[in-house]
Amino acid sequence: MSSPPSRHRGPAGPTQRQLRAGELVRHALVDILRVESFTDPALQGHPVTLTQVRVSPDLKHALCYVEPLRGEGAGEVIGALNRAAKFLRGRLGHEIEMKFTPDLKFVRDESFDAAEHISRLLADPRVRRDVDELSSDEEPS
Repeated sequence: MSSPPSRHRGPAGPTQRQLRAGELVRHALVDILRVESFTDPALQGHPVTLTQVRVSPDLKHALCYVEPLRGEGAGEVIGALNRAAKFLRGRLGHEIEMKFTPDLKFVRDESFDAAEHISRLLADPRVRRDVDELSSDEEPS
């Protein structure tokens, strides 16, 4: 017999408040990165996609998922963004209206690599053959 769900567990995912704050931070950072010029060579000439920002429940920390264009120089770009995090946080504080300006940490968004891996798997002739066999088995005769 299973026990009823506990009322004391936290939510399974982020709250609406966290989601709204994350999008607010993401949009502001995109604008800042678009207009700001950086002296760090790792950021010069490397367009970056900021795909998602996850904010902690207390809204004091933000994990920013980024992907450099074509994934080139990802380690260097993310390192440079983390070195510039305090500067970006200062600029962010002027752009958003939140009680706290969250500390920023930049990490690579691995979802692009995962999607590419799945596409390669599905394009494999052996997998395609198996999928075709399953499809033909399900058709009524």
